[in-house]
Amino acid sequence: MKAKLFPAVFWALVSFPGILFSQVPFPDNGQVYVQDVVPRVDIIIPPVSLAVILDPANAFSDDLWQATFIFDNGTLRDTVDNIGFRLRGGQYSRTAQKKSFKVSFNTFVPGRSWHGLEKLNLNGEHNDPTISRARICWGLLREMKVPAPRANHVELYINGNYYGLYANVEHIDEEFAGLRFGNKSGNLYKCLWPADLAYLGDDPDLYKLESGGRRVYELHTNEAEDDYSGLAHFIDVLNNTPLDNLACELEQVFNVDTYLRAIAFDVLSGNWDGPLYNKNNFFLYHNESTGLIEYIPYDLDNTLGVDYLGVDWALQNIYSWAHPVEPRPLYTRILAVPEYRGRYSYYLGRYMQEVFTEGLLFPDFDAVRSLIAPYVEGDPFHSLDYGFAYSDFLAGFDGPLPWGHTPYGLKSYVATRRNSALAQLETVDVKPIIRAIANNSPNEGQDISITAEVEDDGGLVSIMACSRLSGQVDYQCMEMYDDGLHADGAAGDGRYGALLPALNETAVIEYHIEAIDNTGQENRRPLCEDRSLFVGSASVPLAINEIMPSNSTVIADEAGQYDDWLEIYNYGDAPVYLGGRFLSDNEDNPTRWAFPEIWIQAGEFLLIWADDDENQGSLHTNFKLDADGEFIGVFDTADNGYARIDGLAFSQLQEDQAWGRLPDGTGAFQAVSPTPGASNEPLSAVRKKEGYAQEWQVFPNPFDEILHIRFEEGTPAPVHLYLRDALGREMLKSRVEKGGKEAVLSTSGLAPGLYFLCLNFGTGQVLTLKLNCL
Repeated sequence: MKAKLFPAVFWALVSFPGILFSQVPFPDNGQVYVQDVVPRVDIIIPPVSLAVILDPANAFSDDLWQATFIFDNGTLRDTVDNIGFRLRGGQYSRTAQKKSFKVSFNTFVPGRSWHGLEKLNLNGEHNDPTISRARICWGLLREMKVPAPRANHVELYINGNYYGLYANVEHIDEEFAGLRFGNKSGNLYKCLWPADLAYLGDDPDLYKLESGGRRVYELHTNEAEDDYSGLAHFIDVLNNTPLDNLACELEQVFNVDTYLRAIAFDVLSGNWDGPLYNKNNFFLYHNESTGLIEYIPYDLDNTLGVDYLGVDWALQNIYSWAHPVEPRPLYTRILAVPEYRGRYSYYLGRYMQEVFTEGLLFPDFDAVRSLIAPYVEGDPFHSLDYGFAYSDFLAGFDGPLPWGHTPYGLKSYVATRRNSALAQLETVDVKPIIRAIANNSPNEGQDISITAEVEDDGGLVSIMACSRLSGQVDYQCMEMYDDGLHADGAAGDGRYGALLPALNETAVIEYHIEAIDNTGQENRRPLCEDRSLFVGSASVPLAINEIMPSNSTVIADEAGQYDDWLEIYNYGDAPVYLGGRFLSDNEDNPTRWAFPEIWIQAGEFLLIWADDDENQGSLHTNFKLDADGEFIGVFDTADNGYARIDGLAFSQLQEDQAWGRLPDGTGAFQAVSPTPGASNEPLSAVRKKEGYAQEWQVFPNPFDEILHIRFEEGTPAPVHLYLRDALGREMLKSRVEKGGKEAVLSTSGLAPGLYFLCLNFGTGQVLTLKLNCL
């Protein structure tokens, strides 16, 4: 349907679960980024340290100084000791009178986070008389479904002195990636001027070029590997693929759809200090779940009418918006593809109806101004860099100010930009937009679900999931539905699903999605190649052998912390390489945590700490286990379609309760005695241990007044016995001398509940049994 009006039908409001698109990329604001109050942040720091930080001679130092952080939003009040504190930002921020600051929670306490955050960015916004452009733009990106930082305002005090109103902007790091994309082990590149993504050659090291003493494409994760091959390949595809094949190739390495929305944001908001005009200020993340490069915006103070280049951004043509003479392949090459240009036009039109309108934005502007006005009026640094008065703050939301770089106020810019963009907007009949394709990981005998988000500017006539067994020629196509009955989420939410009949044997299925709208426009995704899914469990002899999702006293990790843990067991007769395989607590996102590149020997028990703290070592995951019950699984390599090797869905488990297989590797799960890194044992039974020919028993269980520990043939060495309660407190202890056959513990004075009996055989072997007292 040809029109310049773009109704909201079929717009996906959430991100949907599936192998490749399972993470919700827009986490809640939570307590830290609450929107309706202005939290107070206090920094308590030795005056000598603060003087060093603020000394102009140290303006470009990244040295962190110890301090205390206090946060108070009226509901939450937290104090965090031993944080790191320093200046942050580029040249203009560090030399401004109103400084910007970095707060680090994990510098002096490695592995620590606060409300899931390792860092905070407190930005002075010294060039913006409203101190609001960045916060407003981060909110716009959220509305436009572009993964971006959360932000609000805070009042900052240092040693009791008011330093003014600050923008509190979420730090972009591996934690940010984990929240948005469901994984955080991919390469994250910070791209600053002159990051134009121009092709320099095939050698990845060519993209390690420097400017101003830092890399243009600065790697912020996996620094030891220093691998730029993925970035180099993306730039090669972007610049050198023939135009008629660019969509096919680019969509295999880059999330094009999200970036088209980001272009629309840049053009509407006037974000000239990003990649399109100033080749500056963005991140690229290699999403390990999808294999695609993700675009992440960065630094949005030069927006909504701010200008230093003599360009009227409210009137700049939306189809020739990038730099006119320098290469900007991220804009020119992408919009040279007719389908992408049409989709970009469609997004612009939608946003100018549903997001970027006077009726929606002006009340928001007024609300922000009213919320922060008392804090700006007393801000002692607001006026120091440009001479802004409090009246400039108030007027800056409405119209221009006489400061050269503020030819528009927020409202006057939005009105002018929207009117000019609507006049420039091309009439489009957009092809159906298909994205976020996903499937489950079915075993033999399980239904196969395929889902996708589908959107169009008019009506959709047909959406089909077309599949075939690998090696076959013909496809079988099944209608997809948005009715809540086909693994598609809620009815009418823009996500469509199809359920394929179960297969009774292992197989590889190839599939794609086809859609037709009411004007006959057709589309398919993937565009040129099918996706593959593996049916059945991979024949790899690895098992989740034992789990403990609430470890309080049983075993501590290398850092002395009692974290969740699980045990992987190789029940085969040969070593298994773990590199390229994955562990996940979400069956729809099998690549959540990648095993290290190590071997697990035949018969070996490998202990994994599920503590969401990868900084503590290679066997620490990026998620925790839920003691209330959830799924946990091991998944095969990408070449094998991330097939499930082993997995279980467990119910609620109590504190220090272990759940394991008996026998190891192949048996059914049941309550077991905690034996991390060793063979599983029932809670109480006749036992035989390596090095001990005799049998021993613990009974009864549950116990009441008497507990027996019996060694049928006598102990070959003294055995120390300790009975501890669920909090780890020692309640009873005893000793069986060499040759002794039994210990009897009087337990009549113990309160009912959970207890642990530890047997120390004096050979480095300590066994723990879980017992219940009546």
